Amino acid sequence: MAYRRISNQVVVGGAIVLVGLVLLANTTGLYDTTGLLRYVPSLFVLAGVYALAASGFRNVGGPLVLIAVAGAWQAVALDVVTGSQLLSFWPVLLVILGLSMALGRFRSSVEPITGDRVDLVAVFGGREARATTGRFAGGDITALFGGVDLDLRDVVELDSPVRVNTTCLFGGVEVVVPRDWNVQLDVLPVLGGVEDERPRQEPTHDSVDLVLSGFCAFGGVTVKD
Repeated sequence: MAYRRISNQVVVGGAIVLVGLVLLANTTGLYDTTGLLRYVPSLFVLAGVYALAASGFRNVGGPLVLIAVAGAWQAVALDVVTGSQLLSFWPVLLVILGLSMALGRFRSSVEPITGDRVDLVAVFGGREARATTGRFAGGDITALFGGVDLDLRDVVELDSPVRVNTTCLFGGVEVVVPRDWNVQLDVLPVLGGVEDERPRQEPTHDSVDLVLSGFCAFGGVTVKD
């Protein structure tokens, strides 16, 4: 039996649902979750660690800043230290920023996609990826307070119509495709934008090559060539 691993989008969505249920139980009086809410900063620490691992440690700066700030917030919430004591450590953020810039010099800025599917997630940072296998079968893109750029111009074989599901919250997703592709936009924007910025031209075929679906709030999903 073929096994398909759980996508990053499912993991992120599940975490958001879990937090929502905890908050709902507290606000409706169904259950007192005040004790659990003290550990909310730890969720942001885990989100930063997850973003580092999911990006293959290509996206370093944003997640490390998130981990540092959320970790400090958690320490204050648990009365381990006081806010005034933490203020003396603010230069640590500059150290993290410098390290992320230095590490970026030793890594390729564009991440090669070697499989026929993509599963990209960016949290408090950015990712640039390019399909290199020539065949593409779709996937998932998640951008939370960050951005994802996906280049599909080297794709020559499609399982038409290919579907890419996007979730964009306070961030942006940019997909670069060949100019003759027929792209269908099925993304729901809420205080956000969805746009195909390619020059208008008559389609060379009636079939749909790529369907961009999903949800976008306070951000944008863009198609370019």
